[in-house]
Order: sequence, then C-alpha cells, then structure tokens
Amino acid sequence: MPTVKILGSGCSNCRKLEAVAREAAANANVQAEFVKVTDMKDILAYDLMSTPGLVINEKLVSSGRIPTVAEVQKWLVP
Repeated sequence: MPTVKILGSGCSNCRKLEAVAREAAANANVQAEFVKVTDMKDILAYDLMSTPGLVINEKLVSSGRIPTVAEVQKWLVP
C-alpha cells in the first residue's frame, strides 16, 4: 500500500492537494495511506522549495503546485 504525504501548513492549497490525491487513488482503485505533514522541520527534510508538496513512498513528486488527478494517478500506478 503506497504512503501519500501532503506537505504543508494546512492551507487551502494543501487541502485541495489532498482532495486531488484521494480522488486519484480512488479512480485508480489504489488503497493508500494518507499522512499530513505540517511540522516545518519535517517538511524541510524533503528538500522542497515551496508548499504544498506531495510525497509518494518517500519520493517528492510535486511541490509548489496542485497536480492534476491524472498526474497523481501516474505517480501512484507506475
């Protein structure tokens, strides 16, 4: 089961990113564990320049924007 982490302070873009990621997982029939990372020290450990960030299985796949559902699906199902 993939682990999907949403990196950010909990702002509206972070919530949108989480909704997109959950929709992508549902569309791809992928059971994923969703984790919100809000602690700045933990966020900076992923070396991202701006939030929101999306990490799938400990790999930073997106930062500073909200990817499309189709993009997230490609990352979830390689």
